[in-house]
Amino acid sequence: MPILDPIVGIKGAGEMASAVAWRLYMSNIRRVIMMETPRPLAVRREVSFCESLFLGKKTVEGVEAIMAESIHRVDEIWRQKAIPVIADPSWHSLVRLKPQVVVDAILAKRNLGTAINEAPLVIGLGPGFIAGVDVHLVIETNRGHHLGRIITGGSAEPNTGIPGDIGGHTSKRVLRAPADGAFQSEKEIGDFIRTGDIVGAVSGKTIKTAIDGIIRGLIRPGTTVTRNMKIGDIDPRGVKDFCYTISDKARTVSGSVLESILRVFNTSTPV
Repeated sequence: MPILDPIVGIKGAGEMASAVAWRLYMSNIRRVIMMETPRPLAVRREVSFCESLFLGKKTVEGVEAIMAESIHRVDEIWRQKAIPVIADPSWHSLVRLKPQVVVDAILAKRNLGTAINEAPLVIGLGPGFIAGVDVHLVIETNRGHHLGRIITGGSAEPNTGIPGDIGGHTSKRVLRAPADGAFQSEKEIGDFIRTGDIVGAVSGKTIKTAIDGIIRGLIRPGTTVTRNMKIGDIDPRGVKDFCYTISDKARTVSGSVLESILRVFNTSTPV
């Protein structure tokens, strides 16, 4: 029997998870809840619903997310036609809500505890999951020919450790912490910078850019980081609007999550 209004629990509320939540919401799957750590480490903050845990609310491309102080506020936020985001790193909310779908969108490159029995449909994004073992379906997240492929048996491609190519740049467009400590910066997402500009510092060590471009993503100043941790993203295309809109990769992956749900719940055709 089709389920037209499933409850969907999304683990994570960063860039990719937010694209999934946005896609489902825009497809009239509105009973979505997102579970995050109390102090998220999102870089692409302007398109991440986890910002609601700092700001109270966050809107991405016309869809609003609201911080839920407890599980008891979830129904109220749904009635407000918004997406609840709750600080719940252990995913206790799943026990009470009993969702029909769970999506692990943490992108940790490994399974942090997701199990196939958490819901009738459990979906894992990227490497670290085995379809048919710890999740029902895996979505390929590696850029290239197979991006967005729905995997019904086996795993996604292994993590390459190389950032995706944007404007002819891969590793050079990513800003990383030079040391352990608190990240400090007076720059903002959307600022245009040139090669050699200082974006910020950690423990007295400055972070300089290797290319010209727009700051598309930047971790919150004051965040405690570890050496070599990704803290920023420079877009060499220099289009400011890209900072505030969902990426091509995230749109592709989120579309595959929607297709996965429709495959299972809105047709009688086996996965």
